[in-house]
Amino acid sequence: MTVRLYQFAISHYCEKIRWALDYKGVRYETINLLPGQHIRPIRSLTGKATSVPVLDHDGEIVQGSAAIIDHLDKSFPEHSLTPDDPEQRQQALDWEHRLDEEAGPAVRCWSYHYLLQRPKRVIPMLAAGTPFYNRWLLSLAFSRVDETMRQWMKINQKTADASERIMESLLTELAEHYRRRPFLVGDRLSRADLAAGALFAPLFQPRQYPVPWPAQQKLLPPMRDWLTRMEPSIAPLREHYLKHRGN
Repeated sequence: MTVRLYQFAISHYCEKIRWALDYKGVRYETINLLPGQHIRPIRSLTGKATSVPVLDHDGEIVQGSAAIIDHLDKSFPEHSLTPDDPEQRQQALDWEHRLDEEAGPAVRCWSYHYLLQRPKRVIPMLAAGTPFYNRWLLSLAFSRVDETMRQWMKINQKTADASERIMESLLTELAEHYRRRPFLVGDRLSRADLAAGALFAPLFQPRQYPVPWPAQQKLLPPMRDWLTRMEPSIAPLREHYLKHRGN
């Protein structure tokens, strides 16, 4: 059996799948790609969209984190991440969809808006897991990389501020939930918890996440100050992630 995960190490959607694979005990190989240079290899696999994560399971290609979890639960049913109970199943899927559509883009937009202003900090993160010379290439072309990423993901101060408000609302709701109950749905870990923990992981920079996080004191003041202010709401997600993510 061969399982390969095509990913950006920095992608929080890819972290969601790394967590799912590790939780299920599936042995897999990560193929780390450089943003921009990923287009050709991903398109050769999918024949269409170029987003990651992409899973290659013995030649069966699955794209997108939610679809990959569907596939993993079908192929490796032990430690299922989708509840059997129909009502709980729908709740888990609803949570995952909401977090995928709201939390993921908000964290990405807000984080990149500030990190892209510090090339020496963000370049090692973008190139994590790829050959060493990619850092040099990114450094040479950084102005173009910055422009492309901001255009592609519609990143600017206005969208970053809007993303901040979305994150505040979701973090407050999730923190209140985790203070009352150990899981978002039912009495065990589900795809809803993976979505919450993985998509917000860049805010608390866990060691399980394979990128060289910048020290918090090296962040731009608006980013650092917001993280400090939101720490009470971030803490329950960090604790849940560290408890259930493992090594």
